[in-house]
Amino acid sequence: QLQLVQSGGGLVQPGGSLRLSCTASGFSLEHYAMAWFRQDPGKEREGVSCISSSSETTWYADDVKGRFTISRDNAKNTAYLEMKNVQPEDAAVYYCAADVRGRRAVMRPLDEYDYWGQGTQVTVSS
Repeated sequence: QLQLVQSGGGLVQPGGSLRLSCTASGFSLEHYAMAWFRQDPGKEREGVSCISSSSETTWYADDVKGRFTISRDNAKNTAYLEMKNVQPEDAAVYYCAADVRGRRAVMRPLDEYDYWGQGTQVTVSS
């Protein structure tokens, strides 16, 4: 089955670090841009970061710039989100998504992504 499988979520203290992973199953990510979104209950899903298919370019939401880093390893068919200096407002369910029109790092409407991960909870608590 074609899908994105996420891992790496969990509990982290304010100021701590966490690394999220997103691995493709059944297809290759080498020609897909990858994006990370997050969503709190009752709120709309919002874009966090994205990366072009060859890691040439990246984009970050203003509130995560300097703290989060998106990366990918196409040989491992995996994208990552490194979260550093995590703050309480970063708590959410995080989703990865793949876009076949991904030569550039551009966030797209939700329904334009080809595949979505199942989501993983990030909880921030002291």
